Amino acid sequence: MKIAMLGSFPPLRGISSYCSALSTAMAGAHCEVHFFSFKKMYPKFLYPGKNLEDDPTSLCLPRPFLKVSRTLSWYNPISWVMAGIKSHASVFHAQWWALPLAPIYLCICFLFKCRNIPVVLTLHNITPHESSRIFYGVSRLLFAMGDHFIVHCMQNKMKLTKIYGIPEKAISIIPHGLLAFETPSTTNRTQLRKALGFRPEDQVMLVFGTIRPYKGIDTAIRALSRVVQDLPEARLLIAGKLWQDWTPYQEKISRYGLESRITCVFEYIPADQVYRYFHACDLVLLPYQHFDSQSGVGSAAVFFRKPLIVTRTGGLPDLVLDPDAVVPPTDEDALAKAILHCFKTPFKLRKLTQDADIMARQLSWPHIAERTVSLYRHVSQKNRRARKTDFPHPVKGSGCDT
Repeated sequence: MKIAMLGSFPPLRGISSYCSALSTAMAGAHCEVHFFSFKKMYPKFLYPGKNLEDDPTSLCLPRPFLKVSRTLSWYNPISWVMAGIKSHASVFHAQWWALPLAPIYLCICFLFKCRNIPVVLTLHNITPHESSRIFYGVSRLLFAMGDHFIVHCMQNKMKLTKIYGIPEKAISIIPHGLLAFETPSTTNRTQLRKALGFRPEDQVMLVFGTIRPYKGIDTAIRALSRVVQDLPEARLLIAGKLWQDWTPYQEKISRYGLESRITCVFEYIPADQVYRYFHACDLVLLPYQHFDSQSGVGSAAVFFRKPLIVTRTGGLPDLVLDPDAVVPPTDEDALAKAILHCFKTPFKLRKLTQDADIMARQLSWPHIAERTVSLYRHVSQKNRRARKTDFPHPVKGSGCDT
């Protein structure tokens, strides 16, 4: 099959790691993939992180049967039209996640739809991370052009049906695969920890990724204030780009006297540096207040075989096997209790590490690629049957008497 796909591709940021892993897994063994990516995604002033530079360390090696066209620009509608009319594909697959890209997605999806090519939408965000009525309105317009939808967890499916009225039979749950990052063969965990200011005896928890209100960093800070009362060696490492004012968090840190126990790295972490933070930590926290989809940070933690504690929101519980590793959102007492249980129960961290290894096998890209291509075939066959029904061939001898 020939598949046209729309999303972001390395060296762009956004969801490039996901897109490159999926399209690479599908290309060759299953189908031909023509991936449409961006030369310029959207104006810098719309990006909350202040600058949207490429990540030159995040690259995808050339692969047979995978063609990448980095031609789309937010300021050039002609590039949108050309993507929508030039591709000779059996199925068009769009990865939807960011509101500023809406005009481009609406245009290209509409053009594929006009050409009777079925449109599959993977919805990385059913609802926006921060409140936005515009997001819902645009999503309704976009979803009206979808023939089938892919989400990453059951909660996504339920919300898609409840909020947008999408029939359940038009929604498939396909999990978010692992996000892989290279680790140099010379990596020394002790040296990495020392470079970040940690002692050998410190118990380090990691909160990774963009600093945004829904990430629950305030919950992690309050939980740490309780944990250190029983575990003085506990430390919190926060690494990611600031998308909001840090002042309220710093005030909490000062109020609880945690300045010496929290290490912050406020910058975008390039792909070739991600391993430093995951190898340095003992436990990864996803204390999200609310969330709809699956977590790229969680997928990276599973890739590095790191113990995880998550909140009961979105698809986060799907990343762990132990119910003790799932806590209610915004509940610092429950989070602190789970953290202490991990560090004070000798076998617990080891068990969570083993669970991560099991999850890594379940989230392998070849398996996800097979399921996705199977869905393409189903949607393509359904589209052909619908076209035959819409334009039936005349039956010999079926004339009408008048």
